[in-house]
Amino acid sequence: MPAYNSMFNNDPNIPRLIGNFPLLPLRTKTRGPAYVLPQPNPPLPANESPDPDSESYDILDEVLSLFRANTFFRNFEIQGPADRLLIYGILFVSECLGKIRPQHSLRDATKEVLNTALDLNFAIPGDPAFPLNQIYEPPRDRQDAEQLRQYLSQVRQELASRLLARVYEEDGDGKPSKWWLSFTKRKFMGKSL
Repeated sequence: MPAYNSMFNNDPNIPRLIGNFPLLPLRTKTRGPAYVLPQPNPPLPANESPDPDSESYDILDEVLSLFRANTFFRNFEIQGPADRLLIYGILFVSECLGKIRPQHSLRDATKEVLNTALDLNFAIPGDPAFPLNQIYEPPRDRQDAEQLRQYLSQVRQELASRLLARVYEEDGDGKPSKWWLSFTKRKFMGKSL
């Protein structure tokens, strides 16, 4: 059975590519270079995603919905540029889940996860420390590299806040969801960021 690929691979509006990494639109309030999608109307709770047919549905919603299914796969066939962002997002979610402990309150987990998301010393495609350089092309120049770093920083911050909203659902008891934390030891494609 193959892994689940991104539905954004079929998007006729090809986004800007840096190397072969797409800069897809995001539904976010975080500042950055991404084109901002409209918020759903009526507004949804933070732990829910809009319907995939909605114009507010973005790649980060897809990362969170496919994360648990795709983490079981050691191989992943890339069918388009959006799959590269999907892979990066899944690896980042794994990293964030590794920071959350079962005894962490929402406040402790937010501190850990947002520190990870806000850290600007992360590797981007083309850097020697980046774990998947074999499937990502490096940016052409320093300007592209800086724009990619800003975009990935925006993705990391938005993904971290959406993940926390799902792991600590509002109606919960203040403890992280064991269904999410059960994936902390799994490594998608045997890799980590």
